[in-house]
Amino acid sequence: MTSRIPRDSRLRLVRPRPLAAAPAAMQQRRARRPAPRPPEGTPAPAELAGMARSVLAAAARVARWADRALGPGGDSATADGKATLSDATARRAADALGLTTDQVRADWDTARLAGLIEVHGDSARPGWRLRAWDRDDSAVLRGWVALCDAWSLACPEPEDHEPAAVAEVVTAMPQVLSFLQLSAGPVPVPQLLDLLEQRVTELRTERCEVDYEPRPGTPAVAPEPRPAPAADAPLQPLLDWALRALASVGALTYGDGQATLTPLGSWAVWVKLEQICVAAQSPAGNIEQGAEDMLRGCAQLRPAAARAEYRAWLAARPVGSAVTELIAAARGEDALLRGLAFEALRVVGAPAEPEVRAALGEPALRPYALLWLAEHDGMDAEDAHEVLTREEATWLWVDTAAAVADHGEAPLLLRHLETAVQPTVPSLLDEVRAVGHPRTVQVLVALAAAHPDPAFAKAVRRAAFQVHKGG
Repeated sequence: MTSRIPRDSRLRLVRPRPLAAAPAAMQQRRARRPAPRPPEGTPAPAELAGMARSVLAAAARVARWADRALGPGGDSATADGKATLSDATARRAADALGLTTDQVRADWDTARLAGLIEVHGDSARPGWRLRAWDRDDSAVLRGWVALCDAWSLACPEPEDHEPAAVAEVVTAMPQVLSFLQLSAGPVPVPQLLDLLEQRVTELRTERCEVDYEPRPGTPAVAPEPRPAPAADAPLQPLLDWALRALASVGALTYGDGQATLTPLGSWAVWVKLEQICVAAQSPAGNIEQGAEDMLRGCAQLRPAAARAEYRAWLAARPVGSAVTELIAAARGEDALLRGLAFEALRVVGAPAEPEVRAALGEPALRPYALLWLAEHDGMDAEDAHEVLTREEATWLWVDTAAAVADHGEAPLLLRHLETAVQPTVPSLLDEVRAVGHPRTVQVLVALAAAHPDPAFAKAVRRAAFQVHKGG
């Protein structure tokens, strides 16, 4: 058989594909669930984005001012390193924008919650959503949803209330919002209060459950049950606070003793419920799984469906613990899960940045973290690979090849060969051996077995043997 590839041929250079390329290519086709339709009367996405831009217009104005006035080498944005706008900066912004300092501070906080501004230490920089503000409706809607999810921070909570009671109301409000969405119209506040009280009672009952089963080796005496919590102050002030806070972010209107979801609020509630339903209907039941099992369940999904699963999984747990779980999954031995974990972290967005930045110190995660941060800063996904050094790019190439070898097929591994940054086969093999990836031998053996050119396969097997022997 005549070799179709010269012994020392130059690899065909192609633009490096995003990390999702390998998992996406190995995904199997499956029956697609029909795209769900939003409730009748829901405005089109472009119209919803216009509403979100209107709600966030003042915040975007302050963010753009900060982009111009607080760039590198300018004044510090904050005084305490905790994102609180300094007095001097607030006065400068108020003078420039014709606002009061209180208005500036409120708009600043809104811009931070919506991801239009990101604060790092004493400096501020525009978020990627601000860069995409005028051209990307989905980015605008994601920014508004981030603000809506943080509604409890948008309005000071009532004084003289126990933190536990406030937390109970925050936990119960999704059910109240779902009821508003199903009602599709004004709902009297007394009816919402009755629903809130029922849900809070359920939460307190769940916390007071006692396991009366005796432990092995202990007398079969039931432990003394904990008393039910004493009745707290009425929930009316906390419901009033929650409705005012949700109204301030544009999720509902509140007045005359009733509340009504806005089109944006109704759409957001529907999206959240749809995401949870999609995940709950998946064969693996991903929403109930830990990060590793969830990622494995998503490996067979198409990219859009996988992102929906990530969003639903994230919606069902605190963002901090979710990010920690995803980073832990990325540290495992399965390279496919590593790539998928960072895809899920892209869905998380700004709240994941501290842990992703901390991952820069771990060689196995550094290339993924660098790409995540580059895209988070607004770089196009097609160009993000430019932030990697040659060694980091090679390490990532081997890691992705390991994912392909473990979960893909031979043709995909051969296509992955074409994405190498090295111009020739010898230089590729030299640099792959030099980066010291723990899966180098397995990757080279799999590549040799898949390649149709005997000369190429022989060279790769020799390289694998040398790595195996420590050469």
